[in-house]
Amino acid sequence: MKIQIYNSYQTIGTLEKQNLVNFLFQHLEEFGDTKTAIEKAIDYSVGESSQIGGFVLVGTIDEKIAGVVVVNRTGMEEYIPENILVYIAVDASLRGQGIGKKLMKEAVYMAKGNIALHVEPNNPAKFLYEKIGFTNKYLEYRLIRS
Repeated sequence: MKIQIYNSYQTIGTLEKQNLVNFLFQHLEEFGDTKTAIEKAIDYSVGESSQIGGFVLVGTIDEKIAGVVVVNRTGMEEYIPENILVYIAVDASLRGQGIGKKLMKEAVYMAKGNIALHVEPNNPAKFLYEKIGFTNKYLEYRLIRS
């Protein structure tokens, strides 16, 4: 698998970004967000909407997207982890082949500082995160304004 990195130095083209948005929207399945939200997270990661940025990793096999990771930097060192893993998705037809694990390990290597992520209790990716060393230290509560 080849891994491409996009960030504020290695920019992403409009067509490639739309391909990533569509890929994530499809392969995140019930654990995903709207295409607009996904595009905002990618824009933030590559520095289009913020100076803080982050990065996007795209794993390809035979020039076809196999998996994508989106990491945003928080800019809040010392009191909140420096990075948040926003999305990780692997092509449904390629799951179970170690692609997600390889992308996660690369993301951990690339991220400067600690990494937080949110995962629903019934998401099978939870086991991947635990294998890599993520722990569940906190409960998260949200106030959702309507």
